[in-house]
Parts: sequence; structure tokens; C-alpha cells
Amino acid sequence: MKNLAFLSIILLFISCSSIQVYSDFDSEVDFSVYKTYAFFKPQIDEVDISDLDKRRILKAIDKELSSKGLSKSETPDLLIGFTTRAKEQIYISNMNSFGWGWGWGFNPWFWGPNNNTVSTRTEGTLYINVIDGVNKQLIWQGKGRGGIQENLKNRDERIALFVQEIIKNYPPESE
Repeated sequence: MKNLAFLSIILLFISCSSIQVYSDFDSEVDFSVYKTYAFFKPQIDEVDISDLDKRRILKAIDKELSSKGLSKSETPDLLIGFTTRAKEQIYISNMNSFGWGWGWGFNPWFWGPNNNTVSTRTEGTLYINVIDGVNKQLIWQGKGRGGIQENLKNRDERIALFVQEIIKNYPPESE
């Protein structure tokens, strides 16, 4: 019963785990001149995820960029693409049960049985690429890494959170 409660806590922690976010950009670029965007279809078509997840990501990117004052255009200043990577993580936790003993000396009940728990989780990484629409060079890249589960009920919310956390760093602050 103790193991079931511990496993439930671990699964709750994993499903709510934080997203690590990083970004990099070309320091020579003036990001204030960019006002419009379009999705970079050739890059998005290469991503090996379901079409449903692609649409979730595109919808979330669209929402975040719109909230930053950018608008979609047929002749965009920016091209937006993304790529993904997934890696299966295996976690082994060794839980020892401690018993109570009587004073000093040998006590066969002091160390309880070894209880090893093995769990797996998929750690996903989403890269959002911002490409200059004229010279077709990457000018900003955001990366978000965190746990995601195949059977996640609120998959739309989790993907939207990934995108929101990544795009929070766009445009980069000028120095």
C-alpha cells in the first residue's frame, strides 16, 4: 500500500513537472522590425509526430505570437517552424523499509526488505525556430524540455504550456 501511494505521488509530480526553457538568438538582429509571420511548412512537414499534435503546436504558437502583436501574412517578415525530439527516461528508486530495534547489537528487523520501483517517462523537447523571411536564416530558437505522456488527458493544455513557456522569451530583450 505504501508503494502504491508513493507511485501515485511520483506520477502526479511527473505529470505536473516543470518545463526547462532555453533560447538563443542572433545578437545582430533588430527584432522590433518584424511584424508578420507565416508557418514554414517544409520544416513542419518533416516533424515525426501525429498531425493532431502538429495542429496543437501550431494553434498554440499562433495564439502566443498574436498576443505579442504579430499577425499572419502571405508575405511574412518571419517564418516559424518547429522540430521535436523525444527520449524515454527510466527511473529506478530504491526504497528501504526501516524497522524499529531494541538498543545496540544485532537486530534482524532493523533493515526491511528492498523495494525497488522502476518507472518510465517520455521526456520531450520542442524547438521553435524563427527564421528571417527574406534571407531565410535562423534568427531565434527557443527550446522547451519536459515530461509528456502519451495518454495525457489534458494534452492540449500541456502542449500549450510548452509553447507559452518557450515563446515567453521572444523577442529577446535588447541589451
